[in-house]
Amino acid sequence: MFEARALSDRVEAVREARVPDVQVLDCERDFETLNPALAEDLGLLVDALEPASYPAEWLPDDAPALLARYAGSDLTIGMPGDGSVVWTRQTQPPVVLVKPRVEGSPDAFVDFLIAEALVQVDLDLPEHFVGFFEESYRDFDRAVELDPNGTYQVAAALYDGWVGLQTREVFAEWHDDHPELADAWQDAGTRLEDRVSGLPRAVARGDTEFADATELACAAIKHAIELPAPFAALDTEAYLDHGPEYAIRWAEKTFDSLADE
Repeated sequence: MFEARALSDRVEAVREARVPDVQVLDCERDFETLNPALAEDLGLLVDALEPASYPAEWLPDDAPALLARYAGSDLTIGMPGDGSVVWTRQTQPPVVLVKPRVEGSPDAFVDFLIAEALVQVDLDLPEHFVGFFEESYRDFDRAVELDPNGTYQVAAALYDGWVGLQTREVFAEWHDDHPELADAWQDAGTRLEDRVSGLPRAVARGDTEFADATELACAAIKHAIELPAPFAALDTEAYLDHGPEYAIRWAEKTFDSLADE
């Protein structure tokens, strides 16, 4: 299921500089969430497994079953929306997992995704939005007027945006030390600009669901491109500093505004 991935020199340089103990592994099959049996196969490649768990009372009663399982005691790695490269500190040492779906993507972009995951591990961030919101996720759930899956998608997006506020500071420094990675970061941002700028119109016309728009806008934060309202309010020092509290207030104001339209 897993085997060590040969890294390019530029990605290996990031790994050695930031998290030299992290293993980067290719996965045999695509996944959203590894089932416990497959996740435990990682035990053959690492020194220890330490499943994360969270109090059940942090989640609303109608939380998606997969989210409730993630918060439980089973070893759960990867969740919907995590993308093509995921990481976990539930293993010792931590691992970065590269899914087969990256095949066909430009090598430079895949290198950026892996390097991004290494930076996230190094920043000691929560592994999932549950660890970001903690007990305030119930307050967030009340603020978001969507079904449980839509609420999950918005929560995951807002967490991704908060992470992006931190990682982009690292990416911006790569122009000197890792120019190919910096170019891939900028190129990915350039490709998003037109889609992001048109989000308010797409939502107003009903062409794009609000949760999808939030996901795209928050994914763009790490690329430091300009966001339209109401997402521009997330590209701020206030969000970086106040995290969950700010995200809840943003959701309250945003959904109140949507209700008035």
